[in-house]
Amino acid sequence: PGDPKAGELGLAAVPGRQAAFREGLEAAVRYARAVGCPRIHVMAGRVPLGTDRAAVAGEMETTFIENLRYAADLLSQEDMIGLLEPINNRITDPRYYLNTPHQAAAILEKVGRPNLKLQLDLFHCQIMDGNLSRNLETYFPLIGHIQIAQVPGRHEPDSPGELNFPYIFEFLESLGYTGYVGCEYAPKGETLEGLGWLRSYWESRGLQHGGTSKAAK
Repeated sequence: PGDPKAGELGLAAVPGRQAAFREGLEAAVRYARAVGCPRIHVMAGRVPLGTDRAAVAGEMETTFIENLRYAADLLSQEDMIGLLEPINNRITDPRYYLNTPHQAAAILEKVGRPNLKLQLDLFHCQIMDGNLSRNLETYFPLIGHIQIAQVPGRHEPDSPGELNFPYIFEFLESLGYTGYVGCEYAPKGETLEGLGWLRSYWESRGLQHGGTSKAAK
């Protein structure tokens, strides 16, 4: 993530910070290797303070592409996947460089490396674009990880909000998604209490707690 005290949130697209990006990436690889995690979120970073987004967009994209190619080469040696996550700039972070799945897909195409994928957080996607079913279909071949949170409060999936998560989960299954779904939300209360939505979902699908089929027993 760079230096949070200096207002950084990633370095991959920040001009002039290439050396720090490589150092941070190498540290992330060491951590990922130690805990057996095959995926690393390569954070794009923020538009520098005092600069206009449009004025620096080209330079930031060039920096991003160069750094992503470097990252892909390094991660391929470890059999790891690099993930790009668009973060909405309407609510969460107005200065974050990578904001939409469309932008991320275009950059992934320019980079052209199979071990770089899209980390699609449905919270950010809904805020920036909506149209979740179509976006999931369109970008499904690029998706390497999915995260969820209810909109707009960023709490549990069964909290009041705009998204119908039982439908979304079944839609992901119909697309053939077999990866993890990360719970990228802030629990309204205690963590275990906040996982009640998952128990209810399993039961609605005829599964026991833990996701195992009752029929298999």
